[in-house]
This record gives sequence, structure tokens and C-alpha cells, in this order.
Amino acid sequence: MIGIALFGAGRIGAVHAANIGASARARLVSVHDVNENAASQIAARHGARVAASAAEVLADRSVDAVLIASSTDTHVELITAAAKAGKPIFCEKPIDLDIARVEQCRREVANSRATVQIGFNRRFDPGHAAVAAAVKAGEIGDLEQLIITSRDPDIAPFDYLRTSGGIFRDMTIHDFDLVRFVSGEEPVEVLSLGSIRIEPRLKGLDDLDSAMVVMRTAKGTLIHINNSRRAVYGYDQRLEAFGSKGMITSENLRQTSVRRSTRDATDQAGPLLHFFIDRYSQAYRRELEDFIETVQSRGEPTVSFEDGRRAQILAEAARNSAMTGQAVKVNYDAPL
Repeated sequence: MIGIALFGAGRIGAVHAANIGASARARLVSVHDVNENAASQIAARHGARVAASAAEVLADRSVDAVLIASSTDTHVELITAAAKAGKPIFCEKPIDLDIARVEQCRREVANSRATVQIGFNRRFDPGHAAVAAAVKAGEIGDLEQLIITSRDPDIAPFDYLRTSGGIFRDMTIHDFDLVRFVSGEEPVEVLSLGSIRIEPRLKGLDDLDSAMVVMRTAKGTLIHINNSRRAVYGYDQRLEAFGSKGMITSENLRQTSVRRSTRDATDQAGPLLHFFIDRYSQAYRRELEDFIETVQSRGEPTVSFEDGRRAQILAEAARNSAMTGQAVKVNYDAPL
């Protein structure tokens, strides 16, 4: 079993801690968070100890790998320190809100040759992964269009939105990674539009709560992402790949698989799963097991630092397009 240290004892940190505790191949060794009470609760729940500092975690020989689920502004510093300490790293998205800091971190990681996996869990969702596999296998012929719908069940608290980095860096970044994963192609042009339909105070943050992004790859594949911070019917997560020989989709998950037909309605389905932790619970578990396999085999991560970087570049291009009203050409070699 490998020993994993957890940075971050918030909502997503608790999810990762539970999955580590449930794994037959890993154990939670220590937890560090600026909120010592939160760290103590998770540590007690999983038989781990509380670490007083990042330095203590990284000096611990029983720590074989680290999982970073702390606030985004700590990611670069922790990735860099863990890489220098020779610890394999799993880090939640995004790497940072500032692409310049991402580039700096990229250089540090390259010099250390550290193993870094970024937490784009949607790649590990069985439905989304099946679509990606079908596209790669040529089941729908040449991919011509890819459509992603991603809508939250309700808008997040304003205090969260204030520090989130904006809809493209915080929310759509998952979809940007999904685009690259499913299509196997790199978008080269981005055009995005956005509106404020839910939270008027976002105007003061130069942010949006509703967005549509259209992208084109070098091969001419067209991609459409639509986002909203509020879907009153639940967490709306759908994926459609359309090609020269047909179409394949990954649909929403529901609380039950029961469907009813009566005089009033036919084929009436139950409500959607309401939150990302429920919708992607299996994906989070599969993601962790994939990271454990990478650490044990000393192989290459499934979702690399470069994958995180490229999703971030697309997020910056989409934000620039929405703010200027112009299409943006994507340059992965010189994103600044």
C-alpha cells in the first residue's frame, strides 16, 4: 500500500480522503490544512495524523505521494515543493488562475522530472470515457462535431465566485479538457459569448454566469460548449459526438432508473443527480485508483501537467474572446 498525504481538508479534500480510505492499495498518512479543526476531523475519521506544515509532510518518509486539494492559490507552491522532494503529485484543477504562474511551475516540474497528475475527473466517468473510446476506435467515422452541455444546479455563493477566477477558469476548464480527451484534437480557434442572467454582482468581477464557446480544431472539427451556473432541474451533464458514420452520446445520470408513463405524461423520468460529488462519485474513485497505479508502476500519468496547462490556455482564450467579442487564435507554445 502507498501512503498518501492530503493537502486541503475542505469539501473536495473530504471526498478524496474517503476514497483513499476505501482503497485496497492506499492509506491516508497525514492531513494538512490551515484550518486545523477540519484537518483533525478528516485525520481522525481515517486514522491519519495532522501535519503542522507542508515541510513536515514532505519530509515524512512514510508519505509516498501527495494529493493537493487545497485552495487554488496554494497549488503552484505545493506542486513545486513536492516535486523537489521527489513525491508523486495529484493536484486538483486548475494549476493556478494566472497562466504566467502555470508556465513558471511548468519549468520547475520539467527540471525535477516529477510525476504530476491533474484532477480532471470527467475523463474517468464511464459514459464520457466510452464516448472517447468510441471516437478513437472510429465507430462514428470522422468526428465532425462535439457538443458538451455542462450546467450547475444552482449558482455558487458569491464569496466563492469572487475568488473562483471566473466561469472559464473555474467551470468550463473541465469541458476544455474533455474536448481534448474525447476528440483527440487540439482546438486552434476559440469564440465565446457570455451573459449575466443570474447574479448581477458578477459584473463587478468581470465575470459571467452563462456562456457559450465555439471552437475549431486544425482538422476542422467544430466544438460547442454551453454552460450555465443554474439549472433548476439538477446537474446537467451531457456529451454528444457526431461523425460521418453516426453519433454517440453520454447522458445525464438520475437518482433512479425508473420511468413512468400515465395519462398525463409518457416516459417520465426521475430527477437528475443534483451535485457534482454525486454525479461524478464513480469518476473520483476511478481517478484515484488510476493515480495509485501510476505511482506503483512508476508510469506516466493519465492526465498530465501539460493537459492541465493546455486546458488553462483554452480557458484564457475563451475569457479573452468573451471580453473582446473577437475570435482568438490559440498558441500553445507562447500562451502569454
